[in-house]
Amino acid sequence: MPEPSGVLEMPIVRKREQEPPPEVIRGPSGTVQRSVLVNVDPVQLPGDLVVPAVSVGIAIFAHGSGSSRRSPRNVQVARRLNEAGVATLLFDLLTLAEAEDRTNVFDIELLARRLEGAEEWLHRWPQAGTVPVAFFGASTGAAAALVAAARLGARVAAVVSRGGRPDLAGEALPRVTAPTLLIVGGDDTEVLGLNRRAEARMRCERRLEVIPGATHLFEEPGALERVAELAAEWFSGHLLEAGQGRRATSATLFL
Repeated sequence: MPEPSGVLEMPIVRKREQEPPPEVIRGPSGTVQRSVLVNVDPVQLPGDLVVPAVSVGIAIFAHGSGSSRRSPRNVQVARRLNEAGVATLLFDLLTLAEAEDRTNVFDIELLARRLEGAEEWLHRWPQAGTVPVAFFGASTGAAAALVAAARLGARVAAVVSRGGRPDLAGEALPRVTAPTLLIVGGDDTEVLGLNRRAEARMRCERRLEVIPGATHLFEEPGALERVAELAAEWFSGHLLEAGQGRRATSATLFL
């Protein structure tokens, strides 16, 4: 059967034909939200998956040290991405027990493996293999996103770093092929310097965007909103390009 208007369609399998499973929440605009467990051997990590009625791809979030999938800043950015037609997966990179060990919080290699595992888990879903994937990382999560992107290559369509520590990605930086947007506050002097040096080491398409007057957490009026807008623009363009103009429906990911 031909695809209508370039949109991938497939039925949603439900226990009851007349209503969705209890863990699925449907918004008035057709956006669907589902609580998930991301299976990354040997652990299961709780996550929140949100898919607009029609999306260009999905952004997997990597939170910073001492944070979780509930990070209010990441949640705010994710909401804007959803409005722009980008699906989002926010999940905990560590179990509660793992997070108690501070060495795990700063273990970039471990965090990168969790992101790679999440990308692999997502594509185990039938039909989700056609959906382009991007990474959004904050603080240390940005370093993990870059390391994972370097290893996954063309499987990652784009990366956005918010107040990130790309320097912690080390030798992975020159190997990143995904178009990368580095967003830093203008008053976050030390991190801005680290990002400038990291950008110089990268060989992929990249851009350093400085938010004037913003500090590390982008708490200033309008600063985080600007971050969200920049991320939405970056992801929308690159995910659409990676998907060759095709858009997926929420049914593609909610089976």
